[in-house]
Amino acid sequence: MGLKTVCRRALFCIFTVFVLPMCIFSAAKHSQYLSDIAEGSSKLLMIRRGRKEISRDEILPGTEISTQSYWDIALAENDSEPVDDGTAVPSPLHSEDVDGMIPYPADLTDHDGAIEKYTYQRSDEPSFFNIFGGGQVRNCTLYDNNELIALSRQGLPFDTDYPEGQPVILIYHTHATESFELEDKDWYDRDFSGKTTERDKNIISVGDRICEQLDKAGIPYIHDTLVHDYPSYDNAYYSSHDAVQKILAEYPSIKVCLDIHRDGIERSDGTRIAPVAEINGKEAAQIMIISCADDGSGNIPDFRENFRFACVLQSKIENRFQGLTRPVLFDTRFYNQDLSSGSLLIEVGSHGNTLAQAQYSGELVGRALADLFSE
Repeated sequence: MGLKTVCRRALFCIFTVFVLPMCIFSAAKHSQYLSDIAEGSSKLLMIRRGRKEISRDEILPGTEISTQSYWDIALAENDSEPVDDGTAVPSPLHSEDVDGMIPYPADLTDHDGAIEKYTYQRSDEPSFFNIFGGGQVRNCTLYDNNELIALSRQGLPFDTDYPEGQPVILIYHTHATESFELEDKDWYDRDFSGKTTERDKNIISVGDRICEQLDKAGIPYIHDTLVHDYPSYDNAYYSSHDAVQKILAEYPSIKVCLDIHRDGIERSDGTRIAPVAEINGKEAAQIMIISCADDGSGNIPDFRENFRFACVLQSKIENRFQGLTRPVLFDTRFYNQDLSSGSLLIEVGSHGNTLAQAQYSGELVGRALADLFSE
């Protein structure tokens, strides 16, 4: 046997016994990581080659689709609820008492960053599924999609009857100072922090538009305008939780508790995203319903009922005003959703949207919500 043959066989044995098993072990250890890279790369290639999930024809005029847009819609990190820092829960303040404390800034002229309009569409990612009747859900939990789909078909977890004159809906705002741009433009000035205590320019005014539609339909409600995030933003959820508990104890007829917020969507380069949809010839800020899943602690005993309500409301809105909703976010958070079997959080637009777009969305949400209790 020649020396070359001996060396080749020795190398083959070394590769088979040592190198190959190590490669297999390493691949198994990083399989999820490699899978994520492959999946993301394939999606980006699909976008570049024109086989994207969202066609340009489906996006509002002037809205660009890019490789960055795919990551925004499918893989972006979600904000988490603040953790209790151990400080005392602040007492909420009346909105009229703090009206001038954070004035809306005047003379915003510095072009510090870009605002980009973007229309969130349906996704075919495994974590997304369609709701029977309209809309989608983004499942960010370990709960099986099939279980959630079955739940989504069960309808409302409560009846829509209510005693004469007794409130059935509660609208409130944990972060009442969240605000919007006053002008429709493609830039922002950093002097605008996204917050103001001026009630006619912050998220409370969006709640007012919801309530105007409930008034028109004769649906009794309470709009709680207490400010929980001023002067301190910390523990705002604990403050609003206490306030809502007191209201529910006084008015047990309430079946629906909606915490109305404004989202904050910003890319790593500082670009602020304004999610928009054209409804009846007008631009509206897209909304996102958040339904919280129990994390195994039992802290949200009625989370399945909340989710059923979220799916019905999503379908109702999407049927009447196609494109207004982003997919329902189903995630293991809390957001005061232990309070009733009809507790949800709704994000209306982002800090890149205009006040007019957000208020119009409030009107549309109010009309859909009134429909649920008028049918």
